[in-house]
Amino acid sequence: HANGASFFFICLYMHIGRGLYYGSYLYKETWNIGVVLFLLVMMTAFVGYVLPWGQMSFWGATVITNLLSAVPYVGTTLVEWIWGGFSVDNATLTRFFAFHFLLPFIVTAMAILHLLFLHETGSNNPIGLNSNTDKISFHPYFSYKDLLGFA
Repeated sequence: HANGASFFFICLYMHIGRGLYYGSYLYKETWNIGVVLFLLVMMTAFVGYVLPWGQMSFWGATVITNLLSAVPYVGTTLVEWIWGGFSVDNATLTRFFAFHFLLPFIVTAMAILHLLFLHETGSNNPIGLNSNTDKISFHPYFSYKDLLGFA
């Protein structure tokens, strides 16, 4: 599980690097959904890191969740809600397990939304050549191809 997550993050960093190199950040909707998607994946990885419940996991959960206490007005309430009490405890582990189970579904929905926005705007054109001469409509040809790729 840990090796798969590491490989996933390597692919994610290469995807972000490619997007920066080719200027994909100019497509703001697609880029912003990608940033939210990246943050959700980071959250999923963090709550998964806590699940072995060793000393590193415990103190990692304590330090990272305490960062949220810096949020004005609601910080301490938010931290205590995430903890399920006044400190990192068994309730925290149960909540993090639930988050680790539920967040991938949200990540999947956001990835689909990311692809929909990408297909709406079209991907970037690094060569700069006009490619409209032999253009194939996205739907239904590539939609079915993407559906088969998910299956």
